[in-house]
Amino acid sequence: MQDKAFIIAIDGPAASGKGTLARNLATHYGFHHLDTGLTYRAVAKALIDQGLPLDDEAIAARAAQELNLKGLDRTVLSAHDIGEAASKVAVMPEVRRALVEAQRKFAENLPGTVLDGRDIGTVVCPDAPVKLYITASAEVRAERRFNEMRAKNADADYNEVLDDLKRRDERDMNRSASPLKPASDAHLIDTSKMDIEAAFLEAKKLIDAALRA
Repeated sequence: MQDKAFIIAIDGPAASGKGTLARNLATHYGFHHLDTGLTYRAVAKALIDQGLPLDDEAIAARAAQELNLKGLDRTVLSAHDIGEAASKVAVMPEVRRALVEAQRKFAENLPGTVLDGRDIGTVVCPDAPVKLYITASAEVRAERRFNEMRAKNADADYNEVLDDLKRRDERDMNRSASPLKPASDAHLIDTSKMDIEAAFLEAKKLIDAALRA
């Protein structure tokens, strides 16, 4: 009987395709999936809903400790204002500590888990048997995000989306706590010229080899 979860750790910048890939892999292997970015957004939403300040680390950390990782609603949590608020609480060490602990606990779910985020392979699950770093050029990612927004009838300006992504990359890659970077043993998948099906097959090949090992 299997006594240890098989963990797939996926990192990468915004709009690289890592979320879609993570969900597809979880479905294919029958694994549990967690978009760790939503956990920070959920903390921010909890603070907003209760009218609590976004700049008080002790209050934010308490909200993080009380967070239920089951049933995080992607549609609700994807709102722009929640994303802005999340970027404020995500830099707080106490919040990160509480959420990393919760994410590690989630990763132990049998038979396996797929976690995607910014620091899964480097901080949350450094011993994961499969680590993937999904990337794409800023221009390609901006175009994807722009098309996504247009499909939802949202006002979008490509140059603004591109600037926003570059700012986010800068913030994620240069923050002092858990910066975005590939783990030393992560497999790099560049989706700039790859559709989601090709990325899935590339990832599946690596995962199948690790499952056989």
